[in-house]
Amino acid sequence: MITDFLLRALLGGIGVALIAGPFGSFVVWRRLAYFGDTLAHSALLGLAFGFLLHINLTLGILVICQFLAILLFFGQRQKQLASDTLLGIFSHGALSLGLVCLAFMEDVRVDLLAYLFGDILAIGTEDLIWIFCGGGLALAGLLWLWKPLLAITVHEDLARVEGIPVDRVNWAFLGLIALTVAVMMKVVGLLLVTSLLIIPAATARRFAGTPESMALLASLIGCLAVCAGLYGSFQWDTPAGPSIVVASCTLFGGSLLLPQRGA
Repeated sequence: MITDFLLRALLGGIGVALIAGPFGSFVVWRRLAYFGDTLAHSALLGLAFGFLLHINLTLGILVICQFLAILLFFGQRQKQLASDTLLGIFSHGALSLGLVCLAFMEDVRVDLLAYLFGDILAIGTEDLIWIFCGGGLALAGLLWLWKPLLAITVHEDLARVEGIPVDRVNWAFLGLIALTVAVMMKVVGLLLVTSLLIIPAATARRFAGTPESMALLASLIGCLAVCAGLYGSFQWDTPAGPSIVVASCTLFGGSLLLPQRGA
């Protein structure tokens, strides 16, 4: 019989996988993997922010991720630095600043490994509420942006000519990605959060014929990886978050042995 903590872990993991599939598809299409990584690294600064203001830690992470998404949006519009250079500065700067801030909080004891690599087995009822409410909000926003965002992804200049408000759509999408990263933190941690966005979507891309089918398939592959990773963690006493990522990588590796759709 499944125990309560395993049931909560399974529900939380599946919730995150359902969210990550559609967003991961756009991350893969738009080559935004490093952007997601940058937001994930900023989560440690959000953790320090939450402790400093004595607010819910997930809310603190969400605020900092949203703030960094705004900075990145405006930063990518300048021409002096390449986008990857700017992302590298923000990524490592936010991570290091978060560690320094936490070091000054002598009365705070933080399990950094849990935040770096996730602690899905410690998910509680409040965390499930954050995952499903925050994730549901993010998915609703993505559904609303789906058509214009897809048009921008295919051809940004043509989308502008057609009257699509490209800047506003991009800004909204980056904000939704920030919300998604904050929701995913508890499950796989800040160092592995990008993996759950990218790997299932990359696996699904080989077999999907339409954007919608790829998003759905990525979610299903993510759910399968969560189930397999939790099973492996329970059977062999391995870290749950990294085990989920290993399961995702295994599924991707196995997909390479199968014929690609249309190949």
